[in-house]
Amino acid sequence: MAEAASLQARDVSLKPGRAAIAETIRAGEIVGLAGLDGHGQETFLKAMAGLETPASGKIMLGVEGNGRPITSLAKAASTGIAYLPRDRRSTGIFPTQSILDNFAISTVGRDMRFGLISKAERRKRYETYREKLSIVAPHPNAPITALSGGNQQKVLLARALALEPKFLLLNDPTRGVDVATRHVLYDVFRGLAADGMALVILSSEIEEILVLCHRVLVFREHEVAARFSGEGMTTDAVIAGMFGRAA
Repeated sequence: MAEAASLQARDVSLKPGRAAIAETIRAGEIVGLAGLDGHGQETFLKAMAGLETPASGKIMLGVEGNGRPITSLAKAASTGIAYLPRDRRSTGIFPTQSILDNFAISTVGRDMRFGLISKAERRKRYETYREKLSIVAPHPNAPITALSGGNQQKVLLARALALEPKFLLLNDPTRGVDVATRHVLYDVFRGLAADGMALVILSSEIEEILVLCHRVLVFREHEVAARFSGEGMTTDAVIAGMFGRAA
């Protein structure tokens, strides 16, 4: 059986002079990124998505010792990486477009038939993900702004999942959503990992990371200051890592 692909940070420095990061994200695991705002965790996530270029080193998708460099968002998407942005209002939704258009923009190429978009295909795909993510929405041609914040976030997640990625990068995915939606998303994330997808979740809430993730990388001053997993992954340990202290 062929070895499953992994997402690899190969000697990645986020800023000149900062310690290099060597990390491998493997199929079926949920990895958390934590840290005080501005300490490098978002830069690292965006580098894996092809949105930012690290000071040195490479992000690679492939098997150990071999792989393809991730140098742009388009390259990431074409090689099985999907990214969910942090601020859905400014960098996620297209507020003047419909729910269906917001969902289908990532798969326009698949829906083309003889140079025309197959409305039936994209509607069918949307309905599949609407049910899977329990999206509460009126007619799909309604404006996306008619939805609650939580349901807008589900549409964006559906758009990412429609790419059928192997790696899902989530930038504070439950920010600004209600508690009920949050728990629906948690169940979805666990199910995706159980099916073999790898997830990297940056969260501003430590409890979310502890509930969801198999391991966590704690960032401080644009370096990985600490790594925790299993019983060592506690609130006190993560907070201590954020401030450069021993737990």
